[in-house]
Amino acid sequence: MNALSVPDIPASDEDRWRIVLDKDRRFDGAFVFGVHSTGIYCRPSCPARAPLRDNVRFYLSPEEAEQAGLRACLRCRPGEVSREEEAVMRALALLKGAQDTMTLDQIARHVAYSPTHFQKVFRRIVGLSPAAYQRALRIERASAALDSGSDVTDAVYAAGYGSPSRFYEASAERFGMTPSAWKNGGRGATIRWAVVESSLGPMLVAATDKGVCRLSFNEGREALAARFPEADLIEGGDAFAGLLADVVAQVERPGEGRDIPLDVQGTAFQEAVWHQLRQIPPGETRSYAQIAAAIGKPRAVRAAGSANGANNVAVLIPCHRVVRADGSLGGYAYGEDIKRELLKRERSNGKTV
Repeated sequence: MNALSVPDIPASDEDRWRIVLDKDRRFDGAFVFGVHSTGIYCRPSCPARAPLRDNVRFYLSPEEAEQAGLRACLRCRPGEVSREEEAVMRALALLKGAQDTMTLDQIARHVAYSPTHFQKVFRRIVGLSPAAYQRALRIERASAALDSGSDVTDAVYAAGYGSPSRFYEASAERFGMTPSAWKNGGRGATIRWAVVESSLGPMLVAATDKGVCRLSFNEGREALAARFPEADLIEGGDAFAGLLADVVAQVERPGEGRDIPLDVQGTAFQEAVWHQLRQIPPGETRSYAQIAAAIGKPRAVRAAGSANGANNVAVLIPCHRVVRADGSLGGYAYGEDIKRELLKRERSNGKTV
């Protein structure tokens, strides 16, 4: 079983069968399939000839398949962690224990891979490059320290930053506000906002100087203030008008490729999910299982759903493009009617971001 994965079921049996036919190795570790005519079980990516569908059953783990009387395939060895997975696990352990930033060469040398190849392997399995993972890890450490009440300076050094200025630069680049503002509900940060009428109903748009930090429907200033209780909330303004117009146009005419800056924050996993959401072409949809697989965590379906729900910027991070494995809409924070209409507009538009 893939030790990097979060236990969950990736899809329906019909979806799993298509994965087996495609020999999609992204789903290795998410499940195994048993061929009851031969008595063996395999990884989804097993290179052997595809069996007859009537002879196949799916199992959540090698242990479950063996309890059903099956034995492991000697070709794809489904019960073993692959060399690549083992190398990434060793790298993750190294990075989590490191006090200082490590170079790609240092990480690759530790796991006996070439730097170029390991960069690709790490990104495929983790969903981030080693450098991006380390940046996210440092900020998460600092945020945890700040949330626990630690002094900002102590949190900065404990997270592995060489100086407070380096943390301020990193947090400002990522969040658009200082660590103290982050710790204190946005204290000192300026957020411009407006509620505008759209064809989908009243729409709240809010942004820092870095980019849009909130886009929602049927919310107003009270909801924004609850998210940023200590921020300086300024309604409208000339500096905000151009960005607001671009956001409204993106909602009314999706798929036209506007490059709208965002100021969002999340864990490394959430940001990997949000990145994948932005890769889905307008008018197309993906299941939670497909999103989890795309970030190299095929069994983290439930976690992918949670990350999808944690999105603070509707439409611009298109969580409405995620549907259930059977193709039905599934839930949406602002109601299925809005989700259905957004998808309809994107399919009618027929353009690609």
